[in-house]
Amino acid sequence: MKKKDSFFVPLIIVLSILIPIVVALLMIFPDVLRVESESLDFRSLPFFHAILNGSTSILLFTGFILIKNKNTKAHKISMMTAFVLSSVFLISYVISKLTNDPVPFGGEGSIRYVYFFVLISHIILSVPVLPLALFSIYRGMTGEISAHKRIVKWTFPIWMYVAITGVMVYLFMAPYY
Repeated sequence: MKKKDSFFVPLIIVLSILIPIVVALLMIFPDVLRVESESLDFRSLPFFHAILNGSTSILLFTGFILIKNKNTKAHKISMMTAFVLSSVFLISYVISKLTNDPVPFGGEGSIRYVYFFVLISHIILSVPVLPLALFSIYRGMTGEISAHKRIVKWTFPIWMYVAITGVMVYLFMAPYY
């Protein structure tokens, strides 16, 4: 293991475990883990999250096209911007969970099954996105291109799915916010 790996690999692993636990606790205990604010209104955060997820999916696709055209510099910028937007989403999502009451899905019939399939697959696949993205970025930044390519084969489709379904979840839920 390289010297850098002995710091960054454990850091990535710790973050990849702690962050999903915190988010899960916020979802499981919405009444306990709550912050009241009379001066700030956070009800528009779901729309903001949809914008962030949609922008992330566009950047991921752009980064994919850029690397296929061997434009590594622009690819790096696109992918790092996608990661920054996803990070902003994660912070904003935690704030939203801490400040907004849970909103139940009100759809009925077959749309309910479609919504819950999209939501559950989105939640499940969002968990591995963080370590996959962090390891992909780390291997790319350290010049370990073959390792980067091996990880990205998994990272790209999962991250893209999570970004797109994040927008879909918002569109399903928009009438109930």
